[in-house]
Amino acid sequence: MKFIITTLTLVLAASLFTQAQNKRSIQVTVQDSTIEKRDTVPGKPVVTYHQVTVDGKTISYKATAGYMPMHDKDDNKLLAKIFYVAYTATNSGQTKEKRPVTFVFNGGPGSASIWLHMGAISPVRVKFADDKGDAPGAPYEYGENPNTWLAFTDLVFIDPISTGYSRAYKGVDVNQFHGYNEDLASVGDFIRLYITKDERWASPKFIAGESYGTTRAAGLSGYLADRYNIYLNGITLISSVLNFQLIDFKNGNDMPYIYFLPTYANTASYYHKLTPELESLSPADLTKKAEIFANGAYSRFLSLGDQAPADLTNLVIDSLNYFTGIPKDYIRKANERITDFRFFKEVLRSEGKIVGRYDSRFSGEDSDDAGENPSYDPSDANLSGLFVGAFNAYIRKDLNYRNDISYEALTNVWPWSFKNTENAYLDVSETLRSAMTQNPHLKVNMICGYYDLATPVYNAEYVINHMGLRPDLRGNIIVNYYKAGHMVYVSKETDEKLKADAEVFYKSALK
Repeated sequence: MKFIITTLTLVLAASLFTQAQNKRSIQVTVQDSTIEKRDTVPGKPVVTYHQVTVDGKTISYKATAGYMPMHDKDDNKLLAKIFYVAYTATNSGQTKEKRPVTFVFNGGPGSASIWLHMGAISPVRVKFADDKGDAPGAPYEYGENPNTWLAFTDLVFIDPISTGYSRAYKGVDVNQFHGYNEDLASVGDFIRLYITKDERWASPKFIAGESYGTTRAAGLSGYLADRYNIYLNGITLISSVLNFQLIDFKNGNDMPYIYFLPTYANTASYYHKLTPELESLSPADLTKKAEIFANGAYSRFLSLGDQAPADLTNLVIDSLNYFTGIPKDYIRKANERITDFRFFKEVLRSEGKIVGRYDSRFSGEDSDDAGENPSYDPSDANLSGLFVGAFNAYIRKDLNYRNDISYEALTNVWPWSFKNTENAYLDVSETLRSAMTQNPHLKVNMICGYYDLATPVYNAEYVINHMGLRPDLRGNIIVNYYKAGHMVYVSKETDEKLKADAEVFYKSALK
């Protein structure tokens, strides 16, 4: 999950579970994976064998953890090593030609794949304190994931260069991997190498990304097809950001004020800051009601700027108060424009609390009441220690992988190059549209959380409605909604829904 957003970030982690260890960690190979000598080719990945129970059925699988060396295409010089963990079912009853393989990553940019790995998709999952997704006290535990996607696809979790254990080689300028195009090339080249070495060219191929990982996934739909003629069967976009203009609160860009408003409304309703009439609505119905105002009177008000008449201004102030619960005098002082960071602070100011950006259902004490911006994200603070602590235990104990360097769950990769979008906002929806046009069999599963204040639900709807797809291709995109935040899988109910929706999607994409 974490999203460094200016930016974006995505964050989650793992824990320790002692039961079922005997059937989970059958060692096959042992190696010293410490990478002190960065100029040497890494050894073979570590392979172990395990089992997990899903829907009453036992899935036997092979886990592979290690490095994929990346070489310069011209002189074969070693440039970097990308760390990955792959899970392959060994009793699926399917041949490689029939068995799908899914490449999974988070975003950031600068985030490892730990969040989707340990929170939702792999055969293991961190153990939360409750069904909502609160973290327990340390030490942390992990256990079997009954909602693993391994039930219907093999899985490959990728840590982009500089994240996780992935590193550039000594003497190689790491900045050549830090950018939109550069990142597509390194991750796309990894995918080509993996399907070549593991003989998966004939397999159905899927991608699943979260947050900036959705930006990467949309870009890869074009890169893989254009560079290697690798056509995908399906893409899962979890908490998507395909058009950055929709999330960048800056003077002169009014769009975020429109498209964040429905999530403001759902958050305010969650904390009982709205009228009984609004709080009686489901998140879906409240979203639609807020969208009517946001895309109507509010959009017109913003388009008029300083020329907005007094009656329209008063209507907007009343309506913003109605949908957010924030006092009218504050709304007027804020020039009728409530940024995301202001909302985090203001919606629970009377209680001395702030709400989470990744998941507004989580709140915390406001440690800087006088400040304009919150000093931390309660939803991030709730989960980071859990995921990182559990993953480090799991990778060593169950996967028998040893590496003494720090696993970078989230690292600073800035400056991140967007040189292909100078004087513009990055918008990868056109890349996705082009890929779907050239490959009309490509299906897209878009996942949206009603309490996501990093990549709000209305943003995704806007992008879909402005892709210019013909009706038959528009039908290739499905949208699934969750009563959750950015990381829709942290709650038990929504994690179960995510798996069920994904299984339906895969069956549809493979028809």
